[in-house]
Amino acid sequence: MFRHTEVALDVSGVNKQFIKSEGFRWPWKRNGDGRPVVAVNDVSFQIQRGEVFGILGPNGSGKSTLVRCISTLLVPDDGTILVFGHDVQEEEMTVKRLINRVSVEASFFKKLTPMENLLYGARLYGVGGQDARRRSVEILTRLGLKKDVIYRPMEEMSRGMQQKVAAARAFLTQPILLLLDEPTTGLDPRSKREVQAFLRELRDTHDATILLTTHDMQEAEALCDRIAILDEGCIVALDTPEGLKARVERSNDHQPTLEDVFMALTGKRLVEDE
Repeated sequence: MFRHTEVALDVSGVNKQFIKSEGFRWPWKRNGDGRPVVAVNDVSFQIQRGEVFGILGPNGSGKSTLVRCISTLLVPDDGTILVFGHDVQEEEMTVKRLINRVSVEASFFKKLTPMENLLYGARLYGVGGQDARRRSVEILTRLGLKKDVIYRPMEEMSRGMQQKVAAARAFLTQPILLLLDEPTTGLDPRSKREVQAFLRELRDTHDATILLTTHDMQEAEALCDRIAILDEGCIVALDTPEGLKARVERSNDHQPTLEDVFMALTGKRLVEDE
């Protein structure tokens, strides 16, 4: 459990919508009359320093759009976002130095090796020299990459391996706030466990503040201090995992799950919506 009262992230009344261009088909919503598509709808929450905060929802619920707004990649239409008191719009460069982000679709220089990609990213954040190289090897091997793989071109690696490099690149700069947008999606079970174990280590030993989006209920319950359930751009519930499950009555000795909570609150199933 987080141990501080300092607010790491303050999201207040955030809205984001997109205008559907002619010929474009939204993957999760079809709006044939040309009206704007609402991705994030009046979202508000706070994350305390040292907390692991989860946003649980199916694909298309607005999770990634919200993370992009927090990370300065998108500008909210309304509302404010403060990272340790710094406004993401008015103090963009300051915020960028405080955060790092792992996306489900990470970008790399594919001809370069994992080590070269990490050292390049480290220099952008002002981290250089032997310390960056040493920490790169330490984090990559901690995530399960063998030392010979660290020096092979990224294009020769599986997607799961590339996602581990993306996580290592974010961890290397030691961000105060780490934004993880479905970091284990597409990973094999072993790779997923290795990434999750490293997140637990960050939480327990490095006092990291983490925002994790996922549609993996077990992952959310295992890692998060609190979870917000997002449906069609709106937060429909926010509580601890146990607090959320307490909202659903037990039946026939069946212990409620987060899937049961989501079903009770939205009338949908996560796996069907995904």
